[in-house]
Amino acid sequence: MPVVGDHRGMPAALLVLISVLLIGCTRPPEIIGIENAAIPASTAPEVSRHRIFIATTRRASEEPGVFLSADRAHLLGLASAEVTVPPTHVVGQLERPEQLPPDPRTEFSAVNAVIYGNDAAMVAAINRELAARPRGERELLLFVHGYNNTTTDALLRLAQFVEDTGFQGVPILFTWASAANASRYVYDLNSALVARGKIKQIANLMAQTNAESSSVFAHSMGTLLTMEGLVDLQQAGTLGRRGTINHIMLASPDIDVDLFRTQLIQLSPEIREKIYVLVSRDDRALRVSSRIAGGVPRVGAANPQQLERLGVTVIDLSEIRDSSSGSHSKFAGSPEVVKLIGAGLNTVGRFGEDTSPALTQILTASPIRILGN
Repeated sequence: MPVVGDHRGMPAALLVLISVLLIGCTRPPEIIGIENAAIPASTAPEVSRHRIFIATTRRASEEPGVFLSADRAHLLGLASAEVTVPPTHVVGQLERPEQLPPDPRTEFSAVNAVIYGNDAAMVAAINRELAARPRGERELLLFVHGYNNTTTDALLRLAQFVEDTGFQGVPILFTWASAANASRYVYDLNSALVARGKIKQIANLMAQTNAESSSVFAHSMGTLLTMEGLVDLQQAGTLGRRGTINHIMLASPDIDVDLFRTQLIQLSPEIREKIYVLVSRDDRALRVSSRIAGGVPRVGAANPQQLERLGVTVIDLSEIRDSSSGSHSKFAGSPEVVKLIGAGLNTVGRFGEDTSPALTQILTASPIRILGN
């Protein structure tokens, strides 16, 4: 870590970024494909297993555990990996190994990675997973990660999210070329914009499967490329035309409020009513993003009533204080939030209209507020 020198004259946003860097100079090791010879994941008792499919704009990496690098690829890559969740897992936690190899009895592991040479090969693999599920649960979930993520970060987070929400369908991770470096915000922003055109290709791939329906969940900067991709699909006349879309969930959107309004205007009313925006006014990461953007507010920290007037459903998490992953990732780090999202993902109804005891109990016992349609 370089020594920080004289701060005089340095922009305030840069100072904030430097403080973030000083707080977290290291991250846990990359673990994709790293087997524990003493305790193979295949023999570990009572672990949960999730086959996660991967679409990516990252270049492949030969470095052990990395699998996909931070470098941008021109073509969309296709792969999958099996993530194991330990029997000791606690809802809202991500028990990630601090050293290699992972111990699948107490830590997440990611093994049995597969690379697909074309769309048809991945579609066939997804269809096998769908066929193993009963009718009514053959749903796809496209997860788009945010800023400052490695492939391992995103893969494990999605596995934890699937485990904790109880999602019964087949998850697909879209991992774009984030530098996974807090000081490279602009690189990540440009990588997200480069990747937005691939949403159409991923949607086409999903439409070729035997899925009964699909949902989208995007986080942070990933919401920007997701919304841009939705606009592209709307303009092409294919959005919602080749399969049922249940939910589009945007968690902590790192999007300029004015840009978001413009994006929404270009979407049909039928699509807008499927959009749920998870916000939190105490989101520290979005405060930094806003300062970098010259003080323009970000959607994920905006006034909930202001967003509600745009015609979307707003889920206000501002009063949630139990997130193990901080204020920017309450969607995964708060047990009550992940349970709420699970209650939404696992039903075709809308939040607030579902009268199931599970959802009613969560909303009654928590400070979560739902505004909108």
